[in-house]
Amino acid sequence: MTWETVIGLEIHAQLATKSKIFSGAATTYGAEPNTQACAVDLGMPGVLPVINSNVVLMAAKFGLAIEAEVAQQSVFARKNYFYPDLPKGYQISQFELPIVRQGKIQIEVNDEKITIGITRAHLEEDAGKSLHEDFHGLTGIDLNRAGTPLLEIVSEPDMRSPKEAVAYMKKIHSLVQYLGICDGNMQEGSFRCDANISIRPKGQQELGTRTELKNLNSFRFIERALNLEIERQIDILESGKTVKQETRLYDSDKHETRPMRSKEEANDYRYFNDPDLLPLIIEPEFLAQITKTLPELPDVKKQRFISQYNLSTYDAESLINSREMADYFEQVVEKSASEAKICANWIVGDLSAFLNKNNLDITSSKITPEQLASMLQRITDKTISGKIAKKVFAAMWDGEGDADTIINQHGWKQVTDSDAIEKIIDEVINNNPKQVAEYQGGKDKVFGFFVGQVMKASKGKANPKQVNELLKQKLAV
Repeated sequence: MTWETVIGLEIHAQLATKSKIFSGAATTYGAEPNTQACAVDLGMPGVLPVINSNVVLMAAKFGLAIEAEVAQQSVFARKNYFYPDLPKGYQISQFELPIVRQGKIQIEVNDEKITIGITRAHLEEDAGKSLHEDFHGLTGIDLNRAGTPLLEIVSEPDMRSPKEAVAYMKKIHSLVQYLGICDGNMQEGSFRCDANISIRPKGQQELGTRTELKNLNSFRFIERALNLEIERQIDILESGKTVKQETRLYDSDKHETRPMRSKEEANDYRYFNDPDLLPLIIEPEFLAQITKTLPELPDVKKQRFISQYNLSTYDAESLINSREMADYFEQVVEKSASEAKICANWIVGDLSAFLNKNNLDITSSKITPEQLASMLQRITDKTISGKIAKKVFAAMWDGEGDADTIINQHGWKQVTDSDAIEKIIDEVINNNPKQVAEYQGGKDKVFGFFVGQVMKASKGKANPKQVNELLKQKLAV
C-alpha cells in the first residue's frame, strides 16, 4: 500500500501590540507572574472588553499580504471550555465570521513551487499558562498571557510532507515579521503551531482520521514530530487498526508523541456570538490606507535582489529570510564600493556563522553595516587579501575597532610591491631546488607548494594574484 500524507497547520502569531486585545494591560514578556492580568483579562463581574484597534490593523495587513478577503464585517464569539489557565471559562475568538478569509501563499520545495491555501486568519485572545515546576506536585497558574492578542492562521490541508509544512511555516514566519505584526520569537511563544495530520491511500480523495500535534515551537521539532506521527499512523493502519481522532503532544526529549485528549469538534465548544462585543466593521477607506503602508514583501524583494544585484537564488533567499538581514545587506552594498555578490558572500557566510555561534540575530550583530562595508572596501582596493580579511573580521567582532585601525595595528596591509614579492619568490626557489625540478619536469601540482611557501614567508601579506603571476614567470622553463 502506498500512503499519502495530508497536513494542515494552525499557526498562532502573537500580535506585536503593547497592550492586550480587549484591555489596556501590558504584554511585556518575562514579567513577574500574575502582574499583567487586569480585571478584564480575568473576566471579573461588571467589566467589558474593548477591542484594541491596532490588532485590527495588523490582521488586515496580513490579509492584504496573502491576497485574501479582509471582511467588512467580522464577529467575535465565545469558545467555551474549562481549563485552569482560562479564568473566564471561555475564550473570545472568531468562528463563523473571521476577519480574514480565503488567502494563499506560495512555497518552494525541491525547486517545485506549491500554492498553499489559507482558509482563514482570525483574532483571538490567548489563555494563561500552567506551570508544573517547583510546586511540589502542584500546578501554578500564571495569567500574564491571558488576553494577549493572537492571529490564528489556518491553512488548507494542502501540504503533503513535513518538508512542505516547514517551508510553509517559515514563509509565514518571515511574512509576519516583514509586516511588523509579530516578532516571531518562538522561544518566547510569540510564534507557535498546531499541526493536523492524517494518512490515506494514494489516490483516495477522502481524508483520513486526523490527529493534532499541539504547541510546536521550532522548525526542527515540527519536522521531527510530523515524521514521527506519520510513521505511527502508518503502523496503525497497516496493522489493521484505526487511527483515533485526538490531540497529542510531542516530547522532544524522548522523541515521542503521546495522547493529550480526545480531539474536540466545533460543537463541543458551544460557540455563540459574544454579547459584550459589537460586530467589527472595516470600511474600504481604512483598507486603502493600510495598503499604502505595506512594505516590500519577501517574494518581491527576492526577485529584486536577483535582478538588481545579480545574486543567485540561494543568496537572495538567505538574505530575505528576515527583513533585518535584507536591510543590513542593502546598507553594506550602499556604503561599500564592493560588488553586491561579495557583500552577500560575507553576510551569508562569515557573518551568519558568527551570529549562529553566538546565538545572536542580525539586530545584535557586533559588526555594523558600516564596519563590514569598510572592510570589504579594503579587499576591493587590495589593501588586504581575502585570507587576511577573515582575521580582520574576527578582530572587529571582538571589538578591536574598525578595519583600518585593525589593519594598521597588526601590520596586516597587503604587500603589492612587485620587487618585494620577487625577492621572496627568489629565496623560496633557491631554497627548494628539488621541487623546482619536479615542477619543471611536469608535476604541475607542485606549484601550490611554492605559493604556500611564498605566502608563509610573507606572513600572508603578499598579494596572491601577483604571487601566482610572478611565480609562473620565474618557474617557466
